[in-house]
Amino acid sequence: MTAPATGSARFLIVGPQGSGKGTQGVLVAGAYDVPQVATGDIFRANVSGGTELGKRVQEIIEAGDLVSDDLTSELVRDRLSQPDAAAGFVLDGYPRNRTQVEHLDAFLEGRGESLDAVIELAVPRDESIARLRQRAIEQGRTDDTEEVIANRLAIYERETAPILDVYRSRGVVVRIDGVGTLDEVTHRIFEALSARGLAPRHPGAAA
Repeated sequence: MTAPATGSARFLIVGPQGSGKGTQGVLVAGAYDVPQVATGDIFRANVSGGTELGKRVQEIIEAGDLVSDDLTSELVRDRLSQPDAAAGFVLDGYPRNRTQVEHLDAFLEGRGESLDAVIELAVPRDESIARLRQRAIEQGRTDDTEEVIANRLAIYERETAPILDVYRSRGVVVRIDGVGTLDEVTHRIFEALSARGLAPRHPGAAA
């Protein structure tokens, strides 16, 4: 795994449901030769792999409970300690709240590291709702009602959006207009990161 010219590419991508952060996270990870680290993927990998952490997650999920901040952070620390994340990563879905921010801070500081940039995908609430409605229709997800969608966005606004204030105070937030075509938004992200001296290892990805 080769690192970008800057020496590292440690990113967090944040945005409401429907902002496209999962898709953009994959594209950013590919352009910088680092893994996309999404909490859902970590949970599934540990459960399917039968790891000790996975067994704890499975017990919690089967009991109908939410995975705690402590266990979520333990799983993420384990993932970020793997060799392919040595040169960097794109975090998606973690940290989800201020407690998890503190956990991530402690982990990175213990390694003498820090986030290089926090990519904020800014999408108006009505745009997010419209996109999620359309996705529900396309995927036949009848349980994704307007009420359910609104509740998900409310949780994001209440728990996750405030972490951006923490990172803004550190001067690492790159705010991106998330409205537009996939390519337009991707181009904005690479342009903004390059302006901070964080140019992709694969320039063609930003074309």
